[in-house]
Amino acid sequence: MIDAAPRRAVIVCADDFAIHASASIGIARLASMKRISATSVMVLSPRWPSDAALLHALRGQIDVGLHLDWTSDFALAAGHGLPLGAAMRRALLGGFDRASAAAVIERQLDAFEAHWQAPPDFVDGHQHVQQFAGIREALVATLVRRYGAQASQPYLRISRVPSALADLKSRVIGWMGARALEAMAVQAQLPHATALLGVYDFAGGPQRYAGLMAQWLKRATPGSILMCHPAQAAEPGDAIGVARLQEFAYLASPDFANALQQADVSVVRGTRIRRC
Repeated sequence: MIDAAPRRAVIVCADDFAIHASASIGIARLASMKRISATSVMVLSPRWPSDAALLHALRGQIDVGLHLDWTSDFALAAGHGLPLGAAMRRALLGGFDRASAAAVIERQLDAFEAHWQAPPDFVDGHQHVQQFAGIREALVATLVRRYGAQASQPYLRISRVPSALADLKSRVIGWMGARALEAMAVQAQLPHATALLGVYDFAGGPQRYAGLMAQWLKRATPGSILMCHPAQAAEPGDAIGVARLQEFAYLASPDFANALQQADVSVVRGTRIRRC
């Protein structure tokens, strides 16, 4: 597990790098401003080979991880994808085939390393698929096989919201396998972050997002991951495009810097927090 660190150190992770140009550019800008400390990459996107260049100047400054993907349009085009509802049903009704899941995970890790020239600092999942039955077993086994002998192994996101902040959406996310994935990570001695913040319905406008952020920072425990989904513009066809733009505007603003200071939270890389 990722251990406690001074001053309530929190990993602020921008998900969905390479989903489109606005997300990639916005995430790189926030990283250069030191407003985020990690980003997770959608390697099935055709933008990943070119957008990786945006992160090269940030190498060593932020964690760059794999956003394991089974449910996006990119995954559907790759031949293994399913709509989220169908993926959830498969996970609940017997689980994904582990051998097939392992092959998909290997391909995505290969695609990550091909353009980053290094293993991922961490692994999480688009729509939290890293926790789904069949996928989680294959993921842990694959990470141990590929990286178990390395001094620094990728850490895992456990998508479990603290009970004081949990709503129906976040409870469903946790029910899809947070406890099971954590138990497997402990047994395999894989580093992992055990609390997730930033879950909401992408509605309500800028003021609501600022209010939610204040609550998340107030409740954050050291080593938590606070996920976000920023983009510098609302891309046409993006179902959460407006929310992405609102998140970017807030995270880039003095309001976010002030909120961090008031909550006594520091934004840190997960790879720089002591792990057991």
